Amino acid sequence: MASLSFKAALVYLMDMSQSSFLSPENAPEKAENAAGRVQVMVPAPVPRAYDYALPEGMDLAVGDYVSVPLGRRDMPGVVWATGAGDPAVDPRKIKTVLQKFSAVPPMPETHRQFLERVARYTMSDLGAVLKMSLSVPEALLPPKTVPAYTRAATVPQKLPPQRQKVADLLSDGVPRRAVDIARATGCSAAIVRGMAAAGQIAAASVAAPVPCRMVDLSAGKLDFSPAQREAAEALRSMVVADRFAAVLLDGVTGSGKTEVYFEAVAAALAVGKQALILLPEISLSAQFLERFARRFGVSPALWHSEVPAAQRRLTWQGVAEGRTKVVVGARSALFLPFANLGVVVVDEEHDASYKQEEGVMYHARDMAVLRARLGHFPAVLVSATPSLETMANVKTGKYAYLRLPARHGGAKLPDMHVVDLRRDPPARQRFIAPPLLAALKQNLEAGEQSILFLNRRGYAPLTLCRTCGHRFQCPSCTTWLVEHRRYGRLQCHHCGHAQKMPAACPACHDEGSFAACGPGVERIQEEVHDLLPEARTLVLASDIVTSPNMIRDAIRQIEEQKVDIVIGTQIVAKGHHFPGLTLVGVVDADLGLAGGDLRAGERTFQLLHQVSGRAGRGEKPGRVYIQTFMPEQNVIRALAANDRDAFLETEAAERERAGMPPFGKLASLILSSADQMKLEEFCRHLARIAPRYDDIRILGPAEAPLAFLRGKHRRRFLIRAGREVHIQKYLSEWLDGIKTPSSVQLRIDIDPQSFF
Repeated sequence: MASLSFKAALVYLMDMSQSSFLSPENAPEKAENAAGRVQVMVPAPVPRAYDYALPEGMDLAVGDYVSVPLGRRDMPGVVWATGAGDPAVDPRKIKTVLQKFSAVPPMPETHRQFLERVARYTMSDLGAVLKMSLSVPEALLPPKTVPAYTRAATVPQKLPPQRQKVADLLSDGVPRRAVDIARATGCSAAIVRGMAAAGQIAAASVAAPVPCRMVDLSAGKLDFSPAQREAAEALRSMVVADRFAAVLLDGVTGSGKTEVYFEAVAAALAVGKQALILLPEISLSAQFLERFARRFGVSPALWHSEVPAAQRRLTWQGVAEGRTKVVVGARSALFLPFANLGVVVVDEEHDASYKQEEGVMYHARDMAVLRARLGHFPAVLVSATPSLETMANVKTGKYAYLRLPARHGGAKLPDMHVVDLRRDPPARQRFIAPPLLAALKQNLEAGEQSILFLNRRGYAPLTLCRTCGHRFQCPSCTTWLVEHRRYGRLQCHHCGHAQKMPAACPACHDEGSFAACGPGVERIQEEVHDLLPEARTLVLASDIVTSPNMIRDAIRQIEEQKVDIVIGTQIVAKGHHFPGLTLVGVVDADLGLAGGDLRAGERTFQLLHQVSGRAGRGEKPGRVYIQTFMPEQNVIRALAANDRDAFLETEAAERERAGMPPFGKLASLILSSADQMKLEEFCRHLARIAPRYDDIRILGPAEAPLAFLRGKHRRRFLIRAGREVHIQKYLSEWLDGIKTPSSVQLRIDIDPQSFF
């Protein structure tokens, strides 16, 4: 768990909605010193709520937001229970609540239950989970005001027509911002400023408006196909039923899944509830936001790491008050304290980025289903390549199933071509094979667009000296530095270390001896420039398009046919719709199949299927060329045959034989330390004391694939158990009472998704 308080973890695992030290009914009703106390949970790595005294005249209820002293700091917190958690505590040691925040409503009970369940499942401190919900403490303060205008005390009887419109609008005495006045009257902001200067309207102030307050449910409705109409009606019925349901919306790429689940959102809004849409790459989804605005007449509230702090504050307040109707966000949006949530949508539910790998290690897809269950509303999981876990839940009847089998508007799925690099190798020092190069030339001559996909940033993954063989390695990680030639630097993609490319080899001092090994997207762009100099190219990778504005500009260039060939990493695979794009070339289909990740095949299939789906979404048919050295591999054969279901069946059978998820359970212990000897000694101690059961197998300790990361040595245990095993209870039995050395960090990962 986050702070390794394993006694607390054992308490959390008790099958009750609140643990004993948090529940007021478990304390004596009239215990001495208990009167005038509340238990406050703070957003810090602590396992339980602390007792605080109420100052005279302050009345608090469960869920209220407060400020309390903790150590030498004042911190925000949430009243988790009233009365004393431990009546025996000396009242002289009890500190006093400093302040009650009344600007926002109390945290809803359902949300508090959700945070407790997440803490118990992930074996994290409850305070660490609360911190994700209280990520914007400034939102607890009264809303900030912005300049506005209202009706002046005296208004001239005759005004020009535009100014008269403004005066008529403000006759109700309601202050409005200049931008709202201009939008409502059709005049310019200059007219408003001129009237203020002339004294025809008076200056005022209003609270800054929260986003997505008003939606138009009648705007932008589409003509659905019969399959879309049936799925949309099923989703509307689930929302209106006001009870929990989990449903998979499964549809081929381009089948209109987004527009269908918009109807579930509309149904929730129609009955006065809020909606949450989770996207794996919200900062990259400019096209999605445009589609949302067309459907609902307003932009959604956004929640991700790139949103400015002031906007995050307004969104948090709007969500807590129930005034913000729809949030579109990354996984962290799940922890916003919605006042009245009525549906949650997890788009691209299979995507690995829904797993949080630092701090509280949770999977947003699974926690979204939990949130829906606690709130008694539907969770809609959406994908063209569903995860095996989700498909297993569909087959057992736990999840409902809706299918969109065809592309919208009569578009056809692309033709698939496998390029066997053993038979059709590229030219020396090249990476585009002759069949793919011929297809690129043909597309260019026809005026159609192409994508070259390679899930590797930079110019080359490895740079070495031809003279002495020196390789550039990260000083803090067991990984090679990646050359980024356009920036003239070498960079580690794990810890962020970067350094300039030296003029001479640091080992043998030979100049001009560096060799780039393997391709990245920058090197593929260089090759395209050499082979097709007339082609206009654009590289889409997260280290190049680094802001939402840059992404929007890039998308606009592609939509306006200003780009012939897009060269990109996985960000080109997610949700983009380019009608003029008819060719996709996968430069290295084998890249994701290396290593020992049990989900390598599944993830490779999902990614390549998604990027293939970018081709032929308009009127013209599409083609996909997949370059591989292993055409006989199950993933490649399934892609070539466009047979997703056969691939999933084969993959599921292999997992079931191995007892791996979704047919078994996994957990990881990840240990790290700068002191390698102490780390290995502690790992050996853990291995010796591990409880042994027939249906539980412990693998390790072993070096992690990245055995040295950010200056620390790393070891892993992998725990595999049967489906019926309570794996959290087992881990508590093993780890309870263990004193972890101060130099060693131990983290627990329930349902690990990566094994680096």
